[in-house]
Amino acid sequence: MTLGGAYGTRNYTVKDLRDQKGKRVLVETLPFSPEEAAAAEEAGIDTMKVRFDPKQPELASAIRKAAPNTFMSFSVPLVAAASETEAVRLAYQAMELGADGIMCQWSPRFVAAAAEAGVPVQGHAGLVPRKSTWTGGLRAVGKTIKEALWIYGEIKRLEEAGAWAVEVEVIPAELLAEITKRTALLTSSIGAGSGGDIQFLFADDILGNNGPPYPRHSKQYRNMYKMRQEMQAERIAGFREFIQDVKSGDFPGREHVVEAPAGLIRAFVDQVGRGDR
Repeated sequence: MTLGGAYGTRNYTVKDLRDQKGKRVLVETLPFSPEEAAAAEEAGIDTMKVRFDPKQPELASAIRKAAPNTFMSFSVPLVAAASETEAVRLAYQAMELGADGIMCQWSPRFVAAAAEAGVPVQGHAGLVPRKSTWTGGLRAVGKTIKEALWIYGEIKRLEEAGAWAVEVEVIPAELLAEITKRTALLTSSIGAGSGGDIQFLFADDILGNNGPPYPRHSKQYRNMYKMRQEMQAERIAGFREFIQDVKSGDFPGREHVVEAPAGLIRAFVDQVGRGDR
């Protein structure tokens, strides 16, 4: 049963996932549409993250419904909570919509509040994009001993706060492998090599939804961007042909119209004509 009070048919509980640590690498993605979520579930993805906008929760709710059997964490906005109370309320809102946990970029203090309230929390360490001004921008983190120890300390603080997992972004692969051995948290690696407990990649990258340049850590398994370009070219060509057919008189043809029964038009004209007089 979810924290929101609904019976669930998930592939994993938090306990199940924690029991996998050190035994096998799980796979995780973040879909951006219900169609992507349904496809990921059918393909057998282990866990998902979903971006959650508390002001417009409809998309997250639709994605939850599209993949009802997959463990799913709602990624809550960093700036949507300015106190522990607001953090708990936002976490509860996500859970009421069917989330199995939340993912956040919050401080350990906010994480502790949500975790104490019973919400499974996945934190964020390494390159945290919205806090990247502190680490020199959108670049790899952890390439000096000072940064490596800082990342490890951040992860241990999240562990002490009651988180169950942590997304670790763009740090040296060998560093993540060593940190993973030294934390009870499940480490979700994005751009941090194969040494984590979970391998995470956005659906946009997996499906090739966007054109180049691509993030170094990503891999495109399909080229949906090219397919959309081809589809758009087909749309334009279809509209152009329609316009040309109308101008030339080729559309509508006899096969596209309803033929009047014999005598109908003559009777109509006679009736309209008498009415005018």
